Amino acid sequence: MHPFASYVLRSYYHATGWNEDNLYANLTRSSNAILDFSVPRGLHFSISKSPNPLFKTTYSMNALPSLNGSVGYIFTSCDLDVKGSGDVRFKELVDRFKVYDQPRRPEGKEEEWLAGERVDTRDYLLYGRYYIPTGRLDALYSTRLSPTIQAMVAAISDPRSSLVSERTRSVHASNIMFSVQHDTGKWCTEYTWSAEDGMWGVRCLHNFGKLGSSAEPTEESIKSPSELKRIDEEDAMEGGLKGRISAGAEFYFSAKEKSAGVSTGIRFTTLPDATPPSFQLPSSSSALSCPSRCPPSQPPTTITALFNPMLGHISGAYAARVSPDLSVSSRFDFNVYSYESEWTVGAEWWTRRKFTPVNSSAVPADSTAPRQPASFEHSGDVQGVVKARASTTTDVSLMWEGRLRNILVSLGIVSNLSSRSKPIKAIGLELSYFSSG
Repeated sequence: MHPFASYVLRSYYHATGWNEDNLYANLTRSSNAILDFSVPRGLHFSISKSPNPLFKTTYSMNALPSLNGSVGYIFTSCDLDVKGSGDVRFKELVDRFKVYDQPRRPEGKEEEWLAGERVDTRDYLLYGRYYIPTGRLDALYSTRLSPTIQAMVAAISDPRSSLVSERTRSVHASNIMFSVQHDTGKWCTEYTWSAEDGMWGVRCLHNFGKLGSSAEPTEESIKSPSELKRIDEEDAMEGGLKGRISAGAEFYFSAKEKSAGVSTGIRFTTLPDATPPSFQLPSSSSALSCPSRCPPSQPPTTITALFNPMLGHISGAYAARVSPDLSVSSRFDFNVYSYESEWTVGAEWWTRRKFTPVNSSAVPADSTAPRQPASFEHSGDVQGVVKARASTTTDVSLMWEGRLRNILVSLGIVSNLSSRSKPIKAIGLELSYFSSG
């Protein structure tokens, strides 16, 4: 489950119109959500509050296996609609399989003028967290330099690492890193520099096909559902899955270590379903499209492949939603130099509240309202998600994330089936609560 700070950061990106998913670093995010979920270790508590739309506070404590905690503060230049843990949409708080919509060119904030002078300022976010009793300090500053350029500065200060490095001459953890991201929709490039090891890095991602429209549709521009062309059929071939392809690469060089690295990757992804995006359909015609309970004409699918020629590592992953509440994924890793391989499979299953049947017989006989066929309505939203993962390394992980009243709960276990002396490697429980206003 996302920490409160990550939830606020994603809300900030959404409010400012920045697409964090259009990055090479997030190329395999859909499969990683199923195969690389993090199981809580020990007992963890966190409490957060949003006194106003600009300022947030968060406190956390680890009770087991050791006692420690942290205090964090977040400040943003724009108002964020951060809801409480009992009201927020549950799927916004967890990493999950998701097929993302067409990339779009980011748009800047509207200009504000006063007495002939421009008075609007750049959006930014400030975040700091202090750990007790270690004294470690984490900081993050993110700002928009232009509609398509974003800059970030991240820093870590750990006083304990300086003492260790003086005694053992090891690399200390204190570091500062600068990052500049340039997103035009079709291309997204990221430049980074790390002060600790003098590492320079460049990442780029290219999306093939057409970009999505950023402008809001007007009544004149909205077509009827029969005239709309499915956007996953624009450049598709007959047969098989229809979707789009993204390809990217990264290169980094460390001046201190005198080493370099390179990797490349490609991703094929379908659309969430074979219907046009919701913003292309007027509200009056939404009933004409296939409702959410209808199965999509093609399963939402993501296929990725990564290759690191210097390390000889090859990775291929497949993830798909086979039903409205079940997604599965598998990944195969292989090293061409050592011939070591690993196969990982996983699944996520969403649990929901029971449906409440609504029958047309409940309508009075003398009513003038048209009689509707029997249907089902949600009495509530998603209650939780169960994730499972197994690999050839004999590790099996199982985790449940859900909401009990206004408290978010994560309960997980990691086991080693080949060990008779210690079959359970880790078990943990995480409780979090945050409020707004």
